[in-house]
Amino acid sequence: MRATALFLSPPPPLFTHKPLFTPTTPLLLHSSHPLPFLSLKPKPALNRPSFLVRADDGDADGGGPDDYDMDVEELEEVDNKKDFDIEYDPLAAASAAVDAANGDVDIAMVPSKSFVFTQGWDSEMVVDYRINEDEFHKISLLDCDFFIRKPPDPDNDVFDFREMYVTPPDTDVYAIPRVLAPMPDKYIRCAKSEFSCYNVTEPPIDAPRDPLYKTERDVLKVYLTKHYRNRRLGDPDFVLDFEEIYVIDSKTKSISRAKVLVSVPGGSTRDRRHDLLVIRDNGNSFRIVHGSEKDDPTTVIEREEWNKTRKDMERHLSKLRDFPVSNWF
Repeated sequence: MRATALFLSPPPPLFTHKPLFTPTTPLLLHSSHPLPFLSLKPKPALNRPSFLVRADDGDADGGGPDDYDMDVEELEEVDNKKDFDIEYDPLAAASAAVDAANGDVDIAMVPSKSFVFTQGWDSEMVVDYRINEDEFHKISLLDCDFFIRKPPDPDNDVFDFREMYVTPPDTDVYAIPRVLAPMPDKYIRCAKSEFSCYNVTEPPIDAPRDPLYKTERDVLKVYLTKHYRNRRLGDPDFVLDFEEIYVIDSKTKSISRAKVLVSVPGGSTRDRRHDLLVIRDNGNSFRIVHGSEKDDPTTVIEREEWNKTRKDMERHLSKLRDFPVSNWF
């Protein structure tokens, strides 16, 4: 029996509930109002324990940020996005001038004697030195451990993508990971999310003294979602920038950037507090819609289950007839 789960950390816990999703349910994430279900709008707090969102698999393509105008001073905002485009739905996107006063908050670069610039190195090349893992964010996945440089910061959510390593689980053989998209050249704040599978193993029939059930959680992917404008978690205007998500894949031992389709009017100047992120297709498809389009969990489950049931029934009936599609559908 397999089910997947997406863990979002670092924002504080906004809810505790039992899993409401099935393996065919799309993941709905909301970044604004403190809703009791799947809200990413954090409340300022001193302690920062992780919070949990459960889901499974569930459309998206890349495009261009040139659909709206930018002032010269606003070029700082797209410094990390110049080589990677965001597609805005032509039916929803609106061109607008960008307010130069709303640029990213620059995080001061801190020099480090142990820093090694690894961008541009050959992927999967094993290095001949060891790193101080305390200076890195260690991200543990099923097939590997990923290390990203961690600049000193009290919030512990700043990432420096200029230096990254990958190792087999719990080893010290460091290699350069595969980088499949341009990475930021400056510090950015990110929230970490885990796309995981729960494996529940039943005991063998011939071994009644074995444990009844064994449950293991396998992290397949990790999402690093940028803080909008690099704002701190406790900022009253804090939201997540769903247009900029970095995906670490356990199977390929690589890092890339998610291709996100934006279906919300307003372009880059929209009110992001009402953004709703829909993740489908086993965590490979990303789409931003307005929060008003959020469906009740039961409705989503019923719709997804009905679609799956129809396909299963059609597959079964196709064995009993000589025409391709049933009329009852």
